[in-house]
Amino acid sequence: MFHRLTALLALFALLAAFGLSHADSAKDYGLSSGTVELKSSGPLGFGPNGILFVGDPVAATIYAIDTKDTKPSESKEKPNVQGIDEKVASLLGTEANNIQVKDLAVNPISGASYLSVVRGKGPTDPAVLVRVARDGKLSELSLKNVQHSRAAIPNPPDAKGKAKAKGGPSSRLDAITHLAYVNGRVLVAGLSNEEFASKLRSIPFPFDKTDRGTSIEIFHGAHGRVETQSPIRVFAPYKIAGEDHLLAAYTCTPLVKMPLSSLQPEKKVVGTTVAELGNRNRPLSMVVYNKEGKDYVLLANSSRGLMKINLEGVDTAKGIRARISDKAGLGYVTIKEKSGVEKLDALDKENVVILIREGKGKLNLETMQLP
Repeated sequence: MFHRLTALLALFALLAAFGLSHADSAKDYGLSSGTVELKSSGPLGFGPNGILFVGDPVAATIYAIDTKDTKPSESKEKPNVQGIDEKVASLLGTEANNIQVKDLAVNPISGASYLSVVRGKGPTDPAVLVRVARDGKLSELSLKNVQHSRAAIPNPPDAKGKAKAKGGPSSRLDAITHLAYVNGRVLVAGLSNEEFASKLRSIPFPFDKTDRGTSIEIFHGAHGRVETQSPIRVFAPYKIAGEDHLLAAYTCTPLVKMPLSSLQPEKKVVGTTVAELGNRNRPLSMVVYNKEGKDYVLLANSSRGLMKINLEGVDTAKGIRARISDKAGLGYVTIKEKSGVEKLDALDKENVVILIREGKGKLNLETMQLP
């Protein structure tokens, strides 16, 4: 079965086979030199040839940044940095309690981990990107005179953040909740300023005009109602019966499937709710993977721990359309020995890099074998 890492590795192999140079990549991807000024730290995701996509929710903008990180690492070490928050803070000249790590993305070429960081306690304090090499060496990714391009979101929610998204922070910070590069497009989840606020945008890369997105409707079993105001929190691509789909997780916690072909500009898509994973919870990160011939989702959550969700039967699931008390649909097990996982991303077919909190203490970056 398809998952994001396999697709990216195949793409990079294809580029290498055709001898695409780094200089050509900037030109071919529509990048130009200049300084990127982030107004906020948001979601991250890797695309072709070391290009890092960065979501800036306050600016309602997606940046494509050339990291120049295009060589496989000579080190085969599995990333492991204890007290990563302390080390990032030291790099930035501050204290661990004065930074926030908002997201993690692993470059599938080099195996380096990239962190989206806020230097401060507020959502609009200075945004910084930090690279963590496989051997644990930290460096700040300079945003001055970098090759980049940008795509503005045309209909973001209120910049003053007066409205509140269900189960989440101020609506402007929900303009971009998650992003990923899939089949030549950057998929972006978040909220809009429209009546049907929940949106999925499919932006061609190299960036061109950004449309107003596809409206997303789901049935939330725990709430017993249709919802169009709650944003997708995290998603992952997945093939079902040979067709490209997204698996998307929402606050409180529906898991939904929807075909990628349905993401048409200014149309409405009704997602199929294939699981309710337990309310009073917020999904944080997810990957899809295959182990011993079976497909699973690994989902990190704010209150329900690290879930291993069995995708058997997802192809025939008709969807939850009635109120349920707590859990229903696809089953899962909780990986109890890995409590406190806040973010994760695939390192390779067997491992994920995780950000894991020791109780209320320090944050560590570790490598975990896929369960």
